[in-house]
Amino acid sequence: MIFRLLDDVLLFPDTALAEPDGLLAIGGDLSVERLELAYQSGIFPWFSHADPILWYAPHERCVIFPERVKVSKSMAKVMKDRVFEVTVNQDFENVIRYCAAVPREGQDGTWITNEMQSAYIKLHQKGLAHSIEVWQQGRLVGGLYGVKINKVFCGESMFSLVSNASKTALIYLCQNMGFELIDCQLPNEHLMSLGAEMISREAYLEVLQFN
Repeated sequence: MIFRLLDDVLLFPDTALAEPDGLLAIGGDLSVERLELAYQSGIFPWFSHADPILWYAPHERCVIFPERVKVSKSMAKVMKDRVFEVTVNQDFENVIRYCAAVPREGQDGTWITNEMQSAYIKLHQKGLAHSIEVWQQGRLVGGLYGVKINKVFCGESMFSLVSNASKTALIYLCQNMGFELIDCQLPNEHLMSLGAEMISREAYLEVLQFN
């Protein structure tokens, strides 16, 4: 059953009631308060430009346990040789804009609409959303952004303009930020190659709410 959210009520249904594909609810808004409640509840928005706001709570979650991230020999050398400079929360707005603009194989357009960008910039200004930037010779060449809930980093998107830049951002996130879990939401081949794995909704919520 898909629930319709009321604009003036900050409330989400039980995530166990989500459809098999994870779709839980439709409607509402992208206010800071609603987004914060969503992430605290294991829910995230995901919709295209022409769609209403759709809220998802997958029954299985794609996650990375930071201590299990896979670092290849070549990537270990990239990190050791400091091929890139890495910063945190230094250029959030450009990170999210690049995430929206950089083309992705097999993907037509972006779900990171102008409305989404504005909403997450507001989350960042409130100290809830964070970015990691990867620089090369003073140029922003990669990065990622997401939302921090307790000791879980709910990753939203990443981008790379040069080889290994987004991998560098993710490895830095796992090795230096003190998180117990990186939420990748939905699996893809790239994430799985870096050590992502699937866990149940119940296991995810336990880590999310009790750490």
